[in-house]
Amino acid sequence: MIWQKLAAKLLISAALLGGVAGLTQWRAQSREAAIMAEFPPEGQFLTVNGAQVHVYVTGAGPDLILIHGASGNARDMTFALAADLEKSYRVIAFDRPGLGWSDPIPDQSIRGQALHLSAAAAQLGVENPIIVGQSYGGSVTLAWALFAPVKPRALVLISAPSLPWPGPLDIFYRLTANPIGSALIPPLATAFTPDSYLQTTIAAIFAPDPVPEGYARAIAAELTLRRSALRANFAQVNSLRPEIVAQEPLYPQLTLPIEMIHGSADTIVPLHIHSEPFAARMPNAHLTIIPGAGHMPHYSHRAETLAAIERAALRAPLQSP
Repeated sequence: MIWQKLAAKLLISAALLGGVAGLTQWRAQSREAAIMAEFPPEGQFLTVNGAQVHVYVTGAGPDLILIHGASGNARDMTFALAADLEKSYRVIAFDRPGLGWSDPIPDQSIRGQALHLSAAAAQLGVENPIIVGQSYGGSVTLAWALFAPVKPRALVLISAPSLPWPGPLDIFYRLTANPIGSALIPPLATAFTPDSYLQTTIAAIFAPDPVPEGYARAIAAELTLRRSALRANFAQVNSLRPEIVAQEPLYPQLTLPIEMIHGSADTIVPLHIHSEPFAARMPNAHLTIIPGAGHMPHYSHRAETLAAIERAALRAPLQSP
């Protein structure tokens, strides 16, 4: 009798777990379909080593590449800057691998991403670009300058992690740093994350600056809630610190002009840990500190960001053929 009762309980538990798993799968698939229908690709696709790279190109002139940060896509950069930059540059904004509409790739390190995007840029005939990277995208930008064959003439780093930091990542990232968490959390997040949580997260990223009206929809923030994008984002962020540790000794090789812009109130990528000491050791780096600004100065202080890009262009003029 005891074994029969135990077997019955196990069957009920299995049925409940199976029901929860089935509901999660259904809700995740339904939500992903709705997100992809609402936010279709805006640019073109290139194929690099069998993987699609989504890129948005606008304007005419010298090449300028925009690389977005974690949990984002190219629209975060184009919504902020493209309307101004396209007047003077051919603006090329990539969805980084696994995010937006770009396929994931086996090597998701910042070096792997830089080499992948550089190969895509070569297909567009890019030469001597200025590369602008925000947050995690700034780390990829530094890797691009160090390792990629398409060499930039200047870099602009916006709120970029450049040096190792003390302490662990946020608990949500730590939970996904193992195979079990990586398998379980993305479907649950896709299926059940409410819109209110997304808005709260965006507000925390911008703080203490306000979120621009219509920002979440304009940048298609929900694209990051797809399971594949969540897994790519978690893997990339979780491996960032050791990759920067390995990259840091190579920074003296970077002799090109580097413009940096960073808010003094940025708590996501703190100024005193990253841009200040980086600029102090790099004679070719010029740092603009925005007093009281948070992590998104390309929105809250667009004029200063555009000025940093223009300084980079003036410091690294294109050579006449």
